[in-house]
Amino acid sequence: MNIDKRWSKPSIKYDEASDTLTVCFEPGSKATGVELTDHILLRINQQQRSCVSIVFFEYSVLAQKTEMGNRSFPLTGLSQISNDLREVVFDILLAPPISDFLQLSAYTVSSLETIPIISLQPMYVGMTQAVT
Repeated sequence: MNIDKRWSKPSIKYDEASDTLTVCFEPGSKATGVELTDHILLRINQQQRSCVSIVFFEYSVLAQKTEMGNRSFPLTGLSQISNDLREVVFDILLAPPISDFLQLSAYTVSSLETIPIISLQPMYVGMTQAVT
């Protein structure tokens, strides 16, 4: 995977009014939006196979822990994209910098059915405050 090191430190912005957190890796770059879930939008550069930004809608709900730990969400949006694009998305999700923010795993329903799921990693704003 081609990772552009120019944007090694992402810009993280939280809008309290809309409860939206945006993590931007390549400001101003053209991107294709891929809806991972109803609340997570991944914006990618398909040619470079890199992440431009990721947007978390209703972030406080996504980041809220349960008594058993972090919440996980099925990647429902992947069923709506081509196999080729899905492969690009998985490559991006499994590698830094996205893997620093999201953890991809799988829920195995049966030996024939596996559902990709995702959970948020704790995010640090500055060096003192965790966002999750």
